Order: sequence, then C-alpha cells, then structure tokens
Amino acid sequence: MSTSTEPRTASASVRAAVSSSVGRTAESLLALSRRIHANPEVAWEEYLSSAMVADTMATAGFTVETNYLGLDTAVRATYGSGPLSIAVLAEYDALPGLGHACGHNIIAASSVGAAIAAAQVADELGLTITLLGTPAEEGEGGKIEMLERGAFAGIHAAVMSHPGPVDVAAARPFAVTHFDVRYTGKAAHAAAYPEDGVNAGDAFTIAQVAIGLLRQQLSNDVRVHGLVTRAGEAPNVIPEVTEGRWYVRGTTVEQMDEAYARIKRCFEAGALATGCEMEIAHSGTPYVDFTTDNDLLAKYVANAEGLGRTFSDGDTGLGRMSRASTDMGNVSQVIPSIHPYIGIASAPAVNHQHAFAAAAISAAADRALLDAATGLALTIADAAADTTTRNRLLGVQP
Repeated sequence: MSTSTEPRTASASVRAAVSSSVGRTAESLLALSRRIHANPEVAWEEYLSSAMVADTMATAGFTVETNYLGLDTAVRATYGSGPLSIAVLAEYDALPGLGHACGHNIIAASSVGAAIAAAQVADELGLTITLLGTPAEEGEGGKIEMLERGAFAGIHAAVMSHPGPVDVAAARPFAVTHFDVRYTGKAAHAAAYPEDGVNAGDAFTIAQVAIGLLRQQLSNDVRVHGLVTRAGEAPNVIPEVTEGRWYVRGTTVEQMDEAYARIKRCFEAGALATGCEMEIAHSGTPYVDFTTDNDLLAKYVANAEGLGRTFSDGDTGLGRMSRASTDMGNVSQVIPSIHPYIGIASAPAVNHQHAFAAAAISAAADRALLDAATGLALTIADAAADTTTRNRLLGVQP
C-alpha cells in the first residue's frame, strides 16, 4: 500500500538527467522535424521519414527493427531491460496535397526525443523504453494494424503528444469509420442517346442531397463528410462509374454505427433512384473513442505546466482539435494511454490547413516539440518512480 513517504515523482537528479538529454539533443531533434517536414510522405509511403527515425534511434544506442512486423514503414526501437515497459509512439505520415498540415513531423521528433531522454534513466528506474514508429495514421489505421500484429504485447503503457493550435490535456476523439462507395451505371452519348444511359453521377448527387437533408436529424456529436474521387470520364458521356470516400464519426462506437446505418440508406437511395448498382467497402477497422489514463495524464499536465504550458478547453474554440479521430484510440482500449495536445501558437491557422503546415516548423513549434519531449519523458519517469502507478501498470496487487 502506498504511504506518504513513497515518492510520487522522480527524483531531482532523474528530472535533471531527462531535461539535460532533451537539451543535448535539441539541435538534432529540430533537424529531424525539419527533414521530415521537407519530405512529406503519405500513409504507408513514409520510407524516408521512418528511416530517419530509425537511424536517429540507432545512433542513440537503441536496438532498432525496421520493416517491423512486416510493415515496410513501421519501426521498433528498444532500450533497457527493466520490468516496466513504456512505449512512446511516433507518427510521420503527411496529408495528400497538404504536406505536414497536421504536424506529424513534430510528433515524430518529440517522441524520439522523449524516448532518448527516458532511456537515460531507464536502468535507474527499472524501465524498458520502446519507440514505435507508427505509419499511416491519416485514415489508414497503422496503429490498428500494428496492434493486431502484436506490436503492443508486453507494453504496459503508451504515450504521445499531438500538435494543435493550443495545449489541450485530454484527447476526446470521435470514433470514425472510413468507407468507399462505388456506383456502376451504363455509359451512353450524353447528347445523342441519353435515354440509354444509367447515370452514376446522379447517384452521388442524390445521395449527397439526402445526407444534407438528414443532417437536421443528426446529433451535434455526429460528423459526416467525404468527397467524390471519380465523377466520370468525359462531359459528353453519361458517367458509368463513380467513386467516393466517406467518413462517419460519433463520440462512441455505438453512436457512430447508428449514424452510419442512416447514412448508408442515403447512398442506397442514390442507387435506387438511378438504377445503378452500389458497392460499399470499408477501409480497415474503425477508429474507436479514446480512453485516457487519468493518472498518467495528471502527471503529464503537472510536468507540462512546470515547463510553462497553459491548457485550454478541449470542447470549444481552438481546443477542438482534441476531438479529431485517431487510431491511438484503439491502442487506448488495450493498454493505459495518453494523447495530450501541444500548442504551436498557429492561430488563426488550424490543423489540415496549408498555414498550419507552415507553422509546424516555426519557432513556437520548435519550443512545443522540445516541451513535448521533456514533458513525456518526465511523465514516464514519474510513472516509474511512483510506486502506486508502477504497480498498477505492472498489474501488481498492493
């Protein structure tokens, strides 16, 4: 049982070692962030980014595995052999057409910095530190694939920090399902023989009108959005095949599933009205809602505030980035996890804008990167030093 004499935070010497490590590596961490930012790679194509992360970890003395679990751009780097195993997760995929407009270059470099800093005290605190390079967060579910392949077996907790306009402590992301819709009709000359065509373009128009009308009856906590990725081949040909990609989100999996069932009927209406055939194919496992480990989060908040960070409301204004969906939610359902947001003072720019990509290598972003690395590493150290937290993560009964 915990007593008042047991430490709740790491010792001053441990904290100094962690902070000193981030200071020593700051130049290389900022350079890593900028190299990843300058070479944006979309989901599952992060060959250069993952290689840079792997090389940095190997130089720091970690044992590194690339092509981890058969995934070309996944990385595993480990240090130490202590009984308490904590993973720091690095993301590095970019957005199509927008580059690093979600700041994954910051995530990669701050997670690398946190893992290296925590490794400096791993032996003293009985830790095994793992850096997991997780590809394809932007809609492709890289962490889910890694989870299903056993990447998190034997790990007791997972931490990471995601950039946003402002600092927000707790992640409250939507659950989301991703799916592709395809309508198949019949081509015909649009002027000479229009009556012989079956218009797959009209099917999408009807479906989107139906979704627009349905929005009045949807909860404020539901999000529906998508785009037509193939609209036809030529203006003088009745579109024979059209395709699109859509997301449906809810605050819980149950709410997401209920909304999806109603949205699916809108797409079915498009097929029924036009006479097209419709196919819906789901892309991977849905991202689920996030379960925050409040003990670990409290430690992170205390450490971040000690670095001068100030936290904002995650339900309003610029703090709403905390509602964005993430495959880290699936990890959080299996092991204790935190996913705080680190502010890069980008306002009025917000995530998924060109201006946010530009802000992701600003002076404020550099400071956020180093603060995130320090805050996460100190949180790991505090978790290892706090007997109550340590035993809980290890599953040891008091």
